[in-house]
Amino acid sequence: MKNYKPVYSIIASIAIQLCLGVAYLWSLFQTGIAKSIFDGDNAAASLTFSLLLATLTFGSILGGKLAAKYSIRTVVIIGGVILSLGFFFASFVTASVPWLLWLTYGVMGGVGMGFTYSTTISCAQKWFPHKKGLVTGVIVSALGFGGVVFTPIIEALIKQFGGQQVGEQKTFMVLSGLFLVICTIGGLVIKNPPDDFANKKQDPSGAAVHESPAPVGADLSPKQVLATPSYYFVTLAMALACMGGLMMIGFAKPIAVAKGLESTAVVGVLIISICNSLGRLLWGIISDKIGRKLTLIILLAGSGVMSLFVNAANGYWIYVVIAFIGFFYGGFLSNFPALTADLFGARHMATNYGMVLLGFGIGAVVSSYVAGYYKNIAATDISLMFPAFIIAAICAGVGILLILLLKVKKVSVH
Repeated sequence: MKNYKPVYSIIASIAIQLCLGVAYLWSLFQTGIAKSIFDGDNAAASLTFSLLLATLTFGSILGGKLAAKYSIRTVVIIGGVILSLGFFFASFVTASVPWLLWLTYGVMGGVGMGFTYSTTISCAQKWFPHKKGLVTGVIVSALGFGGVVFTPIIEALIKQFGGQQVGEQKTFMVLSGLFLVICTIGGLVIKNPPDDFANKKQDPSGAAVHESPAPVGADLSPKQVLATPSYYFVTLAMALACMGGLMMIGFAKPIAVAKGLESTAVVGVLIISICNSLGRLLWGIISDKIGRKLTLIILLAGSGVMSLFVNAANGYWIYVVIAFIGFFYGGFLSNFPALTADLFGARHMATNYGMVLLGFGIGAVVSSYVAGYYKNIAATDISLMFPAFIIAAICAGVGILLILLLKVKKVSVH
């Protein structure tokens, strides 16, 4: 530990999160998988993606508990193996047993992703306790940027392996190997700081300088967190906040196609990935300046308004709407982890944020069903999908009310 530098853990976390970003590219698989495995049922196909996000919660809670008891290295490597096996087995699923895709890509993928997701965020926050918004933004923006890196790769792989309805599952197998290699190497590098690291800093000479200790009781155990009203406000707010972003992530390409942009539809996936990544980084930095509550209120308002423009946007304007929805959605994914640490402390952050992610899982399932249901109705007229985004806008409004009810203590930083 003496010669270990915090930047090593940050680099390892970024590499791991880049891989996790592949899971957000379900839009590239949605149409082909719906036709080849689910007999054209978009709602059933998109349930695969929502199950991955829902079980991410369970994986995060379990991974956080195991990391506290054993080693973050062990948890990250195990998570990578589970994620890899999920995608590997998904490559063999056929239309005769479509539910196996829910179990492999969905459940196994989500649990494996959860093992690595919140533990790497928690590790980064512990190394940089006074810059939680910034460092969280850096780590989770890597996940968003993973979508930018892998979109053209996945598109090329699907084409190479036979095109839509044929190449998706062979692509899963390639991604499986990638997950295994990156998560194993990253897991061997990553390390948590010592328990008293948050109360120390190094002066230029290298001597330890003690700062004022964190307030007594600032670190709440998962059991204590469940006894606070704040937990339920934050969890429900997260469920409502992510609705619009998750709908667009899952259906960006099909929506662009329906708007008459088939030749450039993959641009929609790239745009939402880029803006998702930028949003995670920039809104994390902004929240360190203006506070998590105000930041989240701005994000919820912006997401709700832009959801109402999905139907009206024609031609290339739909890409502008997709960009803003992705930008605001990315901000949620950097601010809710930081807000969780602000409210409940850093010691049990991996587990506590895993519990907050229960809201994300609920939002994933509900948004996937709602968007898939209306996409089925809108088979020939995309305007019929508009009610799904009206629901997302209403949810954002309710989310603002929940955030206003939160009481976040202001902690001075020396």
